[in-house]
Amino acid sequence: MFDSHAHLDFPQFDKDREEVLRRAAEAGVADILVPGVDLETSERALKLAEEHTGICAAVGIHPNSTAEATEDDWRRLEELARRGAVAIGETGLDYYRKHAAPQVQREAFKRTLALAEALDLPVIIHCRAAEDELLSILEEARPRRGVLHCFGGDARLAEAALALGLYVSVGGPLTFPSAEALRKVVSTIPTEKMLVETDCPYLAPQSHRGKRNEPAYLPEIVKTLARLHGCSLEDAARTTTVNARRLFLGDLPEAAGAVAYKIRNSLYLNITNQCTNNCSFCVRTWSDFVKGHRLWLDREPTAEEIVSAIGDPSAYDEVVFCGYGEPTARLDVLLQVGRRLHGRAKRVRLDTNGHGNLIHGRDITDELAEVLDAVSVSLNAADDATYQSLCAPSFGPGTFDHVVEFIKLAKRRIPEVTATVVAVPGLDLAACRRRCDELGVPLRVRQYHVVG
Repeated sequence: MFDSHAHLDFPQFDKDREEVLRRAAEAGVADILVPGVDLETSERALKLAEEHTGICAAVGIHPNSTAEATEDDWRRLEELARRGAVAIGETGLDYYRKHAAPQVQREAFKRTLALAEALDLPVIIHCRAAEDELLSILEEARPRRGVLHCFGGDARLAEAALALGLYVSVGGPLTFPSAEALRKVVSTIPTEKMLVETDCPYLAPQSHRGKRNEPAYLPEIVKTLARLHGCSLEDAARTTTVNARRLFLGDLPEAAGAVAYKIRNSLYLNITNQCTNNCSFCVRTWSDFVKGHRLWLDREPTAEEIVSAIGDPSAYDEVVFCGYGEPTARLDVLLQVGRRLHGRAKRVRLDTNGHGNLIHGRDITDELAEVLDAVSVSLNAADDATYQSLCAPSFGPGTFDHVVEFIKLAKRRIPEVTATVVAVPGLDLAACRRRCDELGVPLRVRQYHVVG
């Protein structure tokens, strides 16, 4: 796990800092970012990073410290940033405590954003009781990379942050019994855009509430995030760690693209990036990653390579042909691998856009039935016009009718057939349900912008 915001340089840790780091490692926290809130803490953060593997540092002037910042301080901040900082921050606006006048905070925030841009570093953004003005400044500055730290806002703030390309980080408050509204918002934010943090020594999660917080408590936050997104602790830990390492350290795990990847206890097979849809809501439009796995393939794997990547299929609840493209585009490979799975996997499922018959110019459902236990078809609409608007299929108008026909044919041959739609804002879900009732298949509604 990666604690993306921990003030380990603060005096609360002076007596037992090494013990705190030992407990963090034992809890599975391998990386910690220590942010500065003024010049003194920024220097201490850099010193900790220089002395400890697994610690990295950010330098910044917190909005509550901006009133005292001099021109010499700003020059010194840039010098510190060039000494090995992986980010600038924390910075932003805080109109709750008002230790600095709003105008002073705004000018300091703009100046910090400009410094981050000049040094090509991500920004760590603090926001408290100042959402509208903060968003206005961010809209103008358009930082290339950054995170809204210790998020406690509403859906509007989350959507705005995502639209700006920012990550959203959550901490201990996510676990508080009174934070149901926050949990509801966080459940709608894709984990591919989320980080986790303790913000220690403050805001300890519920089981340690009222005590000094520390990185070893991070798993409680990750566990809560996993529950909200219906994934495993392992999935949430991997995803947020990959996100943090990409943002702050420039790491690119699985650079060649994963062929077989685990989410919960299902194994997904990524056999192609080819797709005959160009869906407006597809994760491919904004990320190469799903649940911490990079899925963009440099080349398409052979059947033997896929089988080798699977290992023992009986170790999983199901094996799913899915990935970053339309699996039926490589029907021969799908069938070869499917035959190898037959009798060995507990369950084999296909996630498809339903274009297989169009792609191959024939009914392929008989062939699929030989190797599949289930198929999930992305219906995504109740009529062709809506389907064209949302999915932009390469086969053009009338494609939706072929998807419907594919469902009908599959239903006759494959034991379990499900239709899915993504709850895109404005989509008539009731009409989609009526369409599925007519087809005699269950409908699964997938949450907008939440993948995996």
